[in-house]
Amino acid sequence: MAETTPPRPAPADAAAIDKLAREIAIEVDQEFLAGGHSPHSPEARAERAKRFELRAHTKGLLHRGRETLGPGTRAFKIMRRVVVGTYTDGFIHAGNLAYLALIALFPFFILMAAALSIFGGSVGGERAVEAVFSTMPPTVAGALSGPIREVMTARTGIFLWLGALVALWTVGSLIETVRDILRRAYGTHFSKGFFHYRLLSIGIITGAVVLMLLSFSMQVLIVGIEQFVTRVLPEQFQAWGVVAISRAVSGAGLFLAIYMLFYSLTPSKYRRKQFPKWPGALFTTLWWIGVTLALPPLLASLLSYDATYGSLAGVMVALFFFYLVGLGMVMGAELNAALVEVEDLGHDAIGRIDDIIIDKTGDKK
Repeated sequence: MAETTPPRPAPADAAAIDKLAREIAIEVDQEFLAGGHSPHSPEARAERAKRFELRAHTKGLLHRGRETLGPGTRAFKIMRRVVVGTYTDGFIHAGNLAYLALIALFPFFILMAAALSIFGGSVGGERAVEAVFSTMPPTVAGALSGPIREVMTARTGIFLWLGALVALWTVGSLIETVRDILRRAYGTHFSKGFFHYRLLSIGIITGAVVLMLLSFSMQVLIVGIEQFVTRVLPEQFQAWGVVAISRAVSGAGLFLAIYMLFYSLTPSKYRRKQFPKWPGALFTTLWWIGVTLALPPLLASLLSYDATYGSLAGVMVALFFFYLVGLGMVMGAELNAALVEVEDLGHDAIGRIDDIIIDKTGDKK
């Protein structure tokens, strides 16, 4: 038996559907905004879809297709979700990230110095400083690299390890801020206790330190590639080739670090393969590199930080840089959340608790 095409809704039904959709949208938007979440987060869109389906069936209205749920193309919808989500609380999170990044940067290198003391080497500390500041503008690197080198050599023995313990807690606050950014982007709530998440953050920090130590072994490979480039390329292009390799390695390492951070901190039910994490990580990486390249000429031509802040100009430039990077990280998180479609999520996975999936009958899985 051939399939029959469902009838188009009558004009009266279409008007009723539009009115119902607007009422539900206003209702859900107010609830999510009151809770500090974007009304375009995946959970908000899923809640609107769930309420619309229930009320439309109750009132006997025809269910509309996906293509009529909003104006414009999918790209336009995704862009609107990112803009609204970033505007909702992105600037607050960017400021918080800037402050915590500056506060946590020094403890992180103290932790690195403690890890390097196990192997009895200080060369790795210099490499760590160079690796981190290669992703920052020269002004920021010049203002912070000197004090950080002093901090890494100021403590020894038991005081170094006490500083490392404090560093774990301090850097953990930065990780928890990124976790909260992702929770708000997806519209979910915390489902575990405070110390559970803090221990996970400490584990992520420890893993980051171990990966950075392992990456130092790649220096031999990079040096070999640079020597190969200097032999193959003409003399006038050798310097450009070495710089390009260095930038490519730094960019790839930055992307990998941000991707792993996004993946590990994304709410668990959004870690599945149909919800990609790489678009947000790639956007954040490109944003970070763009800020690093654009900030020096901007400071030289437009912004007179020296005349305004005097001897503190370097610190203020560092805060401004971390603020812009934090804003890019918020937009990257919002982009990943905006790519989630309610149809892909499924009504059996709708529920604002992170690690608990609630099915249609209300039973927990």
